[in-house]
Amino acid sequence: MDWTLLILLVVLTVVHRNLTVTVRTGSGPPVGSDKHPNSVPLGEDTKPTIEVSEVVMTTGVLNLSHYPGRRAATVVQHYLNTRYGSPYRWIFLSKVHNGSAEDVAEMGRKYQLELTVQEMISNVSGQCSAELLFPGGEGQSAPQVQASCEGLLQSNTTAQEEAFYQQHRASNNMVSGKDIPNSYGHMEPSMKPFWHLGGVASSFIMLRESNESTLYNMAQVANFTQLETEKDQLRFNYHVLLHEMISQEIIHWKLLVTWSPEQGVKVLQTELQPKCHDCEAPPNTTN
Repeated sequence: MDWTLLILLVVLTVVHRNLTVTVRTGSGPPVGSDKHPNSVPLGEDTKPTIEVSEVVMTTGVLNLSHYPGRRAATVVQHYLNTRYGSPYRWIFLSKVHNGSAEDVAEMGRKYQLELTVQEMISNVSGQCSAELLFPGGEGQSAPQVQASCEGLLQSNTTAQEEAFYQQHRASNNMVSGKDIPNSYGHMEPSMKPFWHLGGVASSFIMLRESNESTLYNMAQVANFTQLETEKDQLRFNYHVLLHEMISQEIIHWKLLVTWSPEQGVKVLQTELQPKCHDCEAPPNTTN
């Protein structure tokens, strides 16, 4: 056989094994994806387009128009909420600037990311550098995250948090609420701190449950109930609805949450609820 022809056949075989051609037809975004900062908008194509995409996750520099970089960056967002979140500080992903990924032998898959996050209530932005490892091997284990941010905590929420804490610590009537936001995407202003607290608490679950094939946001606080203050911590039972954007599942979790200005948000207990096959994602809100 002619050597030139043989080399050409080998090259074509390698290319075929690493690439696949996908025909994408026009389709709308996932439920609520245009109404929540955590969601990933998908462009609506007016004509079928042919796109070459990798069968496996990209190694090296990431194409940020594809999902892997955005998914990894959203995990960083959840990590930051577990560190800095409160009823008056809820962090979400604004933009991924660049990123890379590599397989680390016997450890998993590591991402290096440069991103911008934004604090929802004050609109203060921060530039972050992050390293994220999705552990390999069998079984689900939480991603390992390290991140440093500039400017993220410039907004001073101390006065608001202290007033909220004293109000509800001293209250003889325990606060409760449900369907936040409601089916029209509305919530009472007095419920917004509890919505933010539910979102921050949900980040503890979403961080723990995330992998390279998931993309979570909190869709709704189904209900919450304040419990008796204990050891100077406000305590709440939360029932939250998480929207897994890839599978389009609505996942119910119950959480026991504590918070104080000094100790921050802690999630003491979690309980996954049975699947609801008929559930739909409620309208999301950015307020």
